[in-house]
Amino acid sequence: MRGKKQKEPAGMNVAEIFAALEMLENERGIPQAFLMDKIVQALTTAYKRDHDEVENVVVDVDEKNRTLKMFVQKNVVDEEDYVDPFNEIPLEEAKRLSAKYEIGDVVNVPVDRMEFGRIAAGNGKQVIIQGLREAERGMVYDEFNSKQHEILTGVVTRVDPRTGGVSLRIGTGTESTEALLTAGEQVKGEELTEGMHVKVYVVDVRRSTRGPQVLISRTHPGLVKRLFELEVPEIFDGTVEIRAIAREAGSRTKMAVWSNDANVDPIGACVGLKGQRVDAIVEELRGEKIDIIKYSEDPTEFIAAALSPADVVDVRMADEGKVCRVIVPDDQLSLAIGKEGQNARLAARLTGYKIDIKPESYREEDEEPLTASPAPAAEE
Repeated sequence: MRGKKQKEPAGMNVAEIFAALEMLENERGIPQAFLMDKIVQALTTAYKRDHDEVENVVVDVDEKNRTLKMFVQKNVVDEEDYVDPFNEIPLEEAKRLSAKYEIGDVVNVPVDRMEFGRIAAGNGKQVIIQGLREAERGMVYDEFNSKQHEILTGVVTRVDPRTGGVSLRIGTGTESTEALLTAGEQVKGEELTEGMHVKVYVVDVRRSTRGPQVLISRTHPGLVKRLFELEVPEIFDGTVEIRAIAREAGSRTKMAVWSNDANVDPIGACVGLKGQRVDAIVEELRGEKIDIIKYSEDPTEFIAAALSPADVVDVRMADEGKVCRVIVPDDQLSLAIGKEGQNARLAARLTGYKIDIKPESYREEDEEPLTASPAPAAEE
């Protein structure tokens, strides 16, 4: 009676492991040696886990013949000293393997083929799957890392009613990922619902154990800057530059622009014919007001322009520090300050100066001296 044929272990055999590594190197750019090192480590760890008495295990990788063999390393000892069958081999038994062995030598004893096949099948497949995941995460990370400080369109997949956070799917196909738009990065009063397409600004991309973490925002000043770059050809080609932006998302943005061509009006380029360009951006920002002013190297001119739409009579600079006093017509004081101080606050952040606004009727002799103090940080 013929003996039953031994069943192959479930999973991948050794030849399939080599074939898979070659495919991953060719198609995904993962070096075979990198994954093989991980496989060898996984095999030795798995064997030791099943045979915790064994101290030394080695795996021989023959790339040319595409074979893997596992050995337990045992020390050759005299018959009288033989006490540890897991890590020692008597001299007489070692001589049967090879006459060259002497006491003190190390013998590589082959692991049973079926047992090794079982370990290789499960662990080799697991390492390859993990390596493939890591490669895909790396590709997704590289894809989105190259899009830092850009605008992407995401689709709302979930709204968390507890935290107010919104999950969006950004990207397409295998190079897509889930990103979280936290409540703090959403425009106040803006309602986002599942299935909605939303433009977001990529603030940062970080690596994490669960794949790339894409930090996105709807409130970042960079969103306004990128929208103008997409809408205004003169900004895209570098003729017009956005020098500074200050934003209170959902309410108002102030933007300072400069032209490198004397024949191109930077404000007119941004506004567009009949306001078409700026109107398109205002619509995208759900009605957020946008003040576009001309940048100037002269701080007094820049500060006066930044307080638009109010007229400015005079700008008086402090002797030291980024501090100034601005004089405006009496009837424009509230306009210069703005509702709840917004106009003055945005102007200060845009210019980087602390601005003290006074009406024209303010008497010179009542003036308090201008003192240096930390100026508001200008936004990029």
